[in-house]
Amino acid sequence: MLSIPGKKAQLCDGVSRREFLRVGGAAMLGMSLPQILALQARANTIVTPSQTLNGFGKAKSVILMFLQGGPSHIDIWDPKPDAPSNVRGEFKPIKTNVPGIWLSETMPRLAKQMDKATLIRSVSYTPVGLFNHTAAMYQMVTGSTPDKVSPSGQLDPPSPKDHPNVASHVAKFLPPEVPMLAGVQLPRPLQESNIIGKGGTGGFLGRAYDPYFFFQDPNEEVKLDEFSLREEIPAARLKRRANLLETINASMPELEKVADSYALNEYYEKAYDLILSERARNAFDLTQETDAMRDRYGRHTFGQSVLLARRLIEAGTRFVQVNWPSVANGDPNTTAWDTHAANFGPLRNLHCPKLDSAVSSLLDDLDQRGLLEETLVLAIGEFGRSPRLGVSTSGNSNSPDGRDHWPYCYTGLIAGAGIQGGQVYGKSDATGSTPLEDPVHPRDILATVYHTLGINPKTEVFNHLDQPRELVSGEPVLGLF
Repeated sequence: MLSIPGKKAQLCDGVSRREFLRVGGAAMLGMSLPQILALQARANTIVTPSQTLNGFGKAKSVILMFLQGGPSHIDIWDPKPDAPSNVRGEFKPIKTNVPGIWLSETMPRLAKQMDKATLIRSVSYTPVGLFNHTAAMYQMVTGSTPDKVSPSGQLDPPSPKDHPNVASHVAKFLPPEVPMLAGVQLPRPLQESNIIGKGGTGGFLGRAYDPYFFFQDPNEEVKLDEFSLREEIPAARLKRRANLLETINASMPELEKVADSYALNEYYEKAYDLILSERARNAFDLTQETDAMRDRYGRHTFGQSVLLARRLIEAGTRFVQVNWPSVANGDPNTTAWDTHAANFGPLRNLHCPKLDSAVSSLLDDLDQRGLLEETLVLAIGEFGRSPRLGVSTSGNSNSPDGRDHWPYCYTGLIAGAGIQGGQVYGKSDATGSTPLEDPVHPRDILATVYHTLGINPKTEVFNHLDQPRELVSGEPVLGLF
């Protein structure tokens, strides 16, 4: 439930301070909603650049489909039909609705929507300690390299000293304009082996800037208790308490400091608004979608998660991160992109059909609703897969038809918010091994995200040691606009 921790105190209607906001759901990570709102506002600043650049401030929200595990760029986004058989693999290229742009045959529905998106086929970085999933994921979603990386790429568990997730910076500098959660992460945490949640939190910004973690499968029946009034507290009673708060604040200004110590301030009002407006609860309720729409996205965890992301940004959430619903080193024959043991069967029969239905439906749906112009859409993993089959590039063993990790060159899809659709940015070589033109570092992609939201990527924040740090050291990729 949403509760206020602290000493018990009585308000003038006999209601205890603790009961004042016990309105439903479990307190998020031990913190009440008003505390989160208050902590966020203390550091909020308005970033105004000296001049408007291409695409700056075009986005109101972001949907990041994080394809954790490393999908094969050659077998999905960047086919190489003229390469040797041990590179090109089993799939054939297909035309898209944009002349000159080809995709793998695994993405037939997306091929009909390519006029709405851009493929960045030159994402690249040198893997100093970043050859395995955990460290590479951390870099992709924070824009920073971790402080400690073992030779295997494993990291320490999440820490308050970590660099913040991109959603946390967005929550800090661009809070929602309506009663809604600033950032949401679903349907499961980032994970490799026993390292869970690394790179997914507010880090040194503090827990108030953590995304809201909605770790449920939206393809199943979900519980929305956190956004529900308890049965014994009807809406009328909660509104009466909200009116009491207004009376206290308006008629007793001399008690401002005391009121603040009891959190009797605007953050209580925001918490009331979030519950009473039912905006968040309605946004999470996929039963309000038609069966046809749910079928269109795909009746699987990823498809319903992406549909939920659309509902959340439509309701006012700024940043939604949809994590691929399998751990990085999971079984490729079930749900994982980590295709060391088998590449083609899982991609053909499982992963790509899910990716294809969700991404293509999202682009078309946003466009039909007039939301694509103000929503940045990004689909990307922490790296691609090795161009040659059956080789070891990261110390892992691979089957003859398996592909290993490959951060030197891979592909991301980006769309919306001023991004020119129907283009390819950058170019890989004949085997998809290295960029030939316009290499793009993951830091540059995050800089582009901030840029489209109207946040200067060079804005400084202070870490746990009170040291200044830029949001990200990359540069926005202005050629995308």
